Amino acid sequence: MSCNYAEGLSAYDDKGVLGAPETFDSDDIVTEKCKELVELIKKSGHVVLHTGAGISTSAGIPDFRGPKGVWTLEEKGEKPDFNVSFDEAKPTKTHMAIIALLESGFVQYVVSQNIDGLHLKSGLDRRFLSELHGNIYIEQCKKCRRQFVRSTAVETVGQKSLDRPCKSSLESQGRSCRSGILHDNVLDWEHDLPEKDLEMGLMHSTIADLNIALGTTLQIVPSGDLPLKNLKRGGKFVICNLQPTKHDKKANLIISSYVDVVLSKVCKLLGVEIPEYSDTTDPTKLPSPNEWTIPMNEV
Repeated sequence: MSCNYAEGLSAYDDKGVLGAPETFDSDDIVTEKCKELVELIKKSGHVVLHTGAGISTSAGIPDFRGPKGVWTLEEKGEKPDFNVSFDEAKPTKTHMAIIALLESGFVQYVVSQNIDGLHLKSGLDRRFLSELHGNIYIEQCKKCRRQFVRSTAVETVGQKSLDRPCKSSLESQGRSCRSGILHDNVLDWEHDLPEKDLEMGLMHSTIADLNIALGTTLQIVPSGDLPLKNLKRGGKFVICNLQPTKHDKKANLIISSYVDVVLSKVCKLLGVEIPEYSDTTDPTKLPSPNEWTIPMNEV
């Protein structure tokens, strides 16, 4: 997430453990662990991925709590390198691998803490995604609750008014939304999580045979606790992250490597080809805005 996004949030002191050292498994160990992960995926009927800021760092977007993260450097009075804007950033190898794993049936759902819109840009279908903290490319009507894709990132965060009316037609309800106002849908610290996204994320996490955390230290609740929801019924839990997480002791497998590396190996072992990012499947590049509301029949 960008410096501008972080600066737009209200002041908040408890930002968790910052700047913990990163560790790297050797290439041979990563390969063996990826083989183990592939076997877990093959044995699972319902696999859920939990994505954090670490999956977007290779796109040029800094994370928060890494050694060079936004809040780690903020604590030192410094600012991180941010060499790409949100509008310039493109989905990473991980984002595109997730598309391939969903389309091939090896993954069933994605729960994301990220607001950077890269899942959206990758072409990930809304039916398979919970965005727990919002999306900087989405504007939402406060009245009818429908969400719409923007072509550029919003300039505000914290669910502030964009001073533009919602003129969407509520066909299913036989009326039009004539007085609603569009707002950004990026959460600030004290905001409640979006109800539908949280319900879907909780349901999928609970019924999952396998929850896989990618690029997150799992410190923010409730999102950081969702990957544990399947453990009581015998589900498995895997972590791929360079820093230690608060739930390491509960994981069946921990892979300390770049997420791009791990998912590239996993896809190769599964015989899944990772597509390249294309403007033609990026909803932010389309001439007319797409709706991004979770379909009611999916909830």
